[in-house]
Amino acid sequence: MSTNMQQLASASRRTFISRAFGGVGGLALGSMLDQSAIASAMGTPAGLPHFPPTAKRVIYLFMSGGPSHIDLFDYKPVLEQKHGEELPPSVRGDQRLTGMTAGQKGFPVCGPIGNFARHGECETWISDLLPHTSKIADDIAIVRSMNTEAINHDPGITYINTGSQIPGQPSAGAWASYGLGSENQNMPAYVVLLSQGNGKNPGQPIFSRLWGSGFLPSSHQGVMLRSSGDPVLYLNDPAGITRENRREQLDDLAALNRLKFQTSGDPEIETRISQYEMAFRMQAAAPEIADLSDEPAHTFEMYGEDARQPGTYAFNCLMARRMAERDVRFIQLFHRGWDQHVSLQPHLRAQCLDTDRASAALVTDLKNRGLLDDTLVIWGGEFGRTAYSQGALGSGRDHHGRCFSTWMAGGGIQGGISHGQTDEFAYNIAEDGVHIRDLNATMLHCLGIDHERFTYRFQGLDQKLTGVEHARVVKEVLI
Repeated sequence: MSTNMQQLASASRRTFISRAFGGVGGLALGSMLDQSAIASAMGTPAGLPHFPPTAKRVIYLFMSGGPSHIDLFDYKPVLEQKHGEELPPSVRGDQRLTGMTAGQKGFPVCGPIGNFARHGECETWISDLLPHTSKIADDIAIVRSMNTEAINHDPGITYINTGSQIPGQPSAGAWASYGLGSENQNMPAYVVLLSQGNGKNPGQPIFSRLWGSGFLPSSHQGVMLRSSGDPVLYLNDPAGITRENRREQLDDLAALNRLKFQTSGDPEIETRISQYEMAFRMQAAAPEIADLSDEPAHTFEMYGEDARQPGTYAFNCLMARRMAERDVRFIQLFHRGWDQHVSLQPHLRAQCLDTDRASAALVTDLKNRGLLDDTLVIWGGEFGRTAYSQGALGSGRDHHGRCFSTWMAGGGIQGGISHGQTDEFAYNIAEDGVHIRDLNATMLHCLGIDHERFTYRFQGLDQKLTGVEHARVVKEVLI
């Protein structure tokens, strides 16, 4: 046995812990009381926010697969008038097409499958596929000129969520956690919930790297709550283990980790200590959030009866509101099934039935509770869909990154406005383009962060969520 092991074996438990937690060694236990210690353990930088924020938290409703802007938000009468005619080559230009339609002999214009009408005092055009979203038209800002270079799902969803088409970068939620930390020390700063829609099933794969921390400290990665059973595995202690027993075990484990840190200096050891402490506190906090027994009947009338069923989009929207009430910093819902290459009519309608009521209910519920003013809600996907039909006329639409639509609400966003314009075929940007980098810059701005100054040194570069290319805050949508 080594000298160190002999000393440990001969030391009393109390002496061992007191020595191991000497000096800075009391960080894990002290973090429950000392906010500066929490910031240190989490690797959160000082000096943020840069300016007073308009949003304390973000709820990001991510529609994975590429919802069709043409059928939902970007009304173009020409598409109805020229339905079935060939899309002019001058409109397509030399833009990249996916391998699914590049070989088509023709590109017939496909009009919207729903009917559009003006809604709200703002008289915004919205499809009748979204009757509930139409009712909150005066609360949302629709950006119709979103654009991205990505034309396939994985690069597209990686790009908009991490600022790079190359996997491995930190996610937007991880950046928010790194910059601002958490206001609720019993829950992670970044929480993710998944749902599968009634559109394309299964939808496009959702990889955990989309909420990963990349080169940031791993304490900032998102925590995915499960759709059935315990929200997080091992929330319940094994039979015969009391909370006091668990506390003692964590104390001993933290002491061992602290000794290892003193010899190796690996910052991930401190992250591990803080995450064990977080897990201990989550054992009480997470089940309480997921317990909907205290929700009145009118909540389910608002969100829909699906909100009673864990794993549904409606349930996740209600969970997002409950987490917003408890000051979780960044809440992201991924809803799969928006990839309508075929069966456009039934699948897009099904996706709207899955999401429309609950999305609108979330905004209304936050507003009624006084939470919308400091909660930024974002709805959108990785790109849009083509104005021409893929395959037989009306069968489906291919990917389209040149222009698409996103909406935002609350947290410093003007309600009842539309920003940006596309051409008469909803195929190209006509004015006020908003790149996905601009969307991320605007999100950070609402959180009180200057995206140009918000960096992390890695591989010799000052890395940013918005990357090295130009990005701007879309001030036109801000209050």
